[in-house]
Amino acid sequence: MALLWRQWVGTTLYEVRTAGNTRRLYSNGVLHSQYNEQRPVTGNVWDLLLLPAFLATGPLRRVLVLGVGGGAVIRQLQHFVQPERILGVELNPVHLRVARHFFGVAGPGVELQRAEARQWLADYDGPPFDLVIEDLFGEAAGQPVRAIAADRDWLTGLDRVLAPGGILVMNFPSLGELRAATAQRDHARHVSVLRLASPQNDNAVGVFLPRTLAHGELQRRLGRVPELDARRRGCRLRYRLQRL
Repeated sequence: MALLWRQWVGTTLYEVRTAGNTRRLYSNGVLHSQYNEQRPVTGNVWDLLLLPAFLATGPLRRVLVLGVGGGAVIRQLQHFVQPERILGVELNPVHLRVARHFFGVAGPGVELQRAEARQWLADYDGPPFDLVIEDLFGEAAGQPVRAIAADRDWLTGLDRVLAPGGILVMNFPSLGELRAATAQRDHARHVSVLRLASPQNDNAVGVFLPRTLAHGELQRRLGRVPELDARRRGCRLRYRLQRL
């Protein structure tokens, strides 16, 4: 990999590296974002954050992304879904700068805001979102960890900004943490919970749905998009779906 940019901020070393046309953001050696505009399927966890968008029963007009990183999932949403509005909230100003200048996060309807997610959520009084992607991570001892505990209060706050019929997506370092959060959910609002996983990492991406998912539904919907049709030779998408 070639080094494109690096900067120390306090005790944190930020790096943007390239591998062919792929750009990767690292923070103290931990990979935070990866994107290749010529091959928008990453083969990694960002694909899992994107896939629930295809379970929407109507148009995805408004999407909230909490935890932008380098903005890979925003670029994927623009490429595959084209929501009318994508709002990204990120506390780290370096991540925002990298997202804009190295990952090309821009365009009509895309807004990035610098804010602490808990405070932003508490203060927000605008229209609700059809899809909320919560990907709030830091690192400890070189390992990614959640930045905010997925307790009942946090889940209630996320539900508050969801539109009726909206989908909540949350990234967890492990299945155990996802299961613990699932026990805290609003059962009336989240009729079913799914786990998306990838062979590339240990992350467990939770999908909180307001309805029951039909057998094979996600596969059928993805099959309509050539780049996401895992039956096609050369498709880089790898995922496992589990009902919790």
